[in-house]
Amino acid sequence: MAKPSDKLIELARASLTAQEQALSEPYTEERWTPWREAADAFQAAVTAEAEKAEQNRYELEMAAKAAVLHPEPEDG
Repeated sequence: MAKPSDKLIELARASLTAQEQALSEPYTEERWTPWREAADAFQAAVTAEAEKAEQNRYELEMAAKAAVLHPEPEDG
């Protein structure tokens, strides 16, 4: 199973947060720019991390998104 880095999870979180913000308001180019930029940064990081760690790119992307959307409960 692919194991995303903390940095990749942070980028996924930023992208999904920007997406939620963009979709919460009427479309304008300016409002969607942060989402596109965050998504581009996340995708570039997924590609770089997958190549460096020799992991499946798709699995790594899905693991990062799952970590944000469905976090593991913390022990405590």
